[in-house]
Amino acid sequence: MARLRALLSKAMLLWIGVVPAAHGAPEHGDARRARGDATLARITGSEGTKVVDGLRDLAPELGNWIVDFAYGDVFSRPGLSLCTRELATISALTALGNAQPQLKVHIEGALNVGCKPEEIVEVILQMAVYAGFPSALNGIGAAREVFAKRGVTIPARH
Repeated sequence: MARLRALLSKAMLLWIGVVPAAHGAPEHGDARRARGDATLARITGSEGTKVVDGLRDLAPELGNWIVDFAYGDVFSRPGLSLCTRELATISALTALGNAQPQLKVHIEGALNVGCKPEEIVEVILQMAVYAGFPSALNGIGAAREVFAKRGVTIPARH
């Protein structure tokens, strides 16, 4: 078992260290990490860094994967704006229904990158059709908390 664990660990290190860049050429970890750190900071401010730092004692690899892969490879791709990526993330986290802390971070992130509060509400409402009313209700609750914290108001709808 220890040998298998060591082999898997080595394979994971190889995978993390060199990956295809957005244009297909191999890229080493330093550029990827810098891009991931910058994208994470732009979207989440200090909140994302706190999450990653909070993993250092027990699961530093998970923090590395978040920075390198999620933000260094995926969120920083050129094909979609950060606002569109955040709206897609909000819809996925709303649909999951079990990721309230992460949903709140990404609602904040959406506001940070220029998404309109009305867009955030609309994407959550859309999830009522595909993920069910409980998921949409929980998503609206998360949005309400974030909006209240940030002093965001949305005009009444009739």
